Amino acid sequence: MDSAEEIRRYVQTCREEFWQKVFRREGAYLATHLEGLKDILSVGCGPAIIEGELLERGFQVTGLDVSAEALACAPDALRGVVGRAEQMPFDDASFDAVIFVASLQFVEDYRLALARAEAVLRPEGKMIAMLLNTESVFFKAMKLDPQSYMHHIRHTDLKAVENEASRYFELHTEYYLGIRGEDVFESENPEEAALYILRGRKTKRRHEP
Repeated sequence: MDSAEEIRRYVQTCREEFWQKVFRREGAYLATHLEGLKDILSVGCGPAIIEGELLERGFQVTGLDVSAEALACAPDALRGVVGRAEQMPFDDASFDAVIFVASLQFVEDYRLALARAEAVLRPEGKMIAMLLNTESVFFKAMKLDPQSYMHHIRHTDLKAVENEASRYFELHTEYYLGIRGEDVFESENPEEAALYILRGRKTKRRHEP
């Protein structure tokens, strides 16, 4: 999101009932898999809509985004930091979890972002990357909209992202969140599921080149 107008339009869209349904499910998913953890870093958080739900559930959330304008729209309780995912201006071993909520594919260099995610995680820390499933009906429909942010996506090869993440994390993967039209429902069907999720735990193994 490059301009104040784009951010304003995005925040307005987020208030629509359809997107509220999506965000509630995504927030519940994250809360379930982050249970027992405290310090969360959300990379590419934008105005931090879903992160607001995590804050309400008692998590301490830091949001990193390249846009100061987007962070200005975030909840007051969020610790907002302006910066790039490839650099993550934090000390090593600072967080219990790092999450990418449909943001990793928009980062210029996801390889550097994943490497930094591992570095800022504490031992046994968790990484969750919600990737947009580019083969889903939902993604293909969104691409037809010339106004859609989907046109800014940089990385559509899910397997390449997964392989890179596996260098740093013990991974579990799953398709999640069926979307057809205005309907939002449980589904692990690759054609229906809007998301492909990588859930990882930081490991001590050496990274292969």
